[in-house]
Amino acid sequence: MPRTDRRPPRRKVNLLRREGVTRVDWKDVTLLRKFISDRGKIRSRRVTGLTPQEQRAVATAIKNAREMALLPYPGPSQR
Repeated sequence: MPRTDRRPPRRKVNLLRREGVTRVDWKDVTLLRKFISDRGKIRSRRVTGLTPQEQRAVATAIKNAREMALLPYPGPSQR
């Protein structure tokens, strides 16, 4: 029997709009770190609440920052 007392899921807050960012820059490491997990992986749209265009811009900026050694690449998992 399904539970009827469940709340509807909360809407994700768009971090870029909340901070007033209009253009994502690969040199803004403090902003890009908010979109990376503790293991160094890029967080998904489902988690970040970004639009598809914003997610692509953030992913490209993170990849450029990794190439310039400003952000870490994802490491091997610890099992």
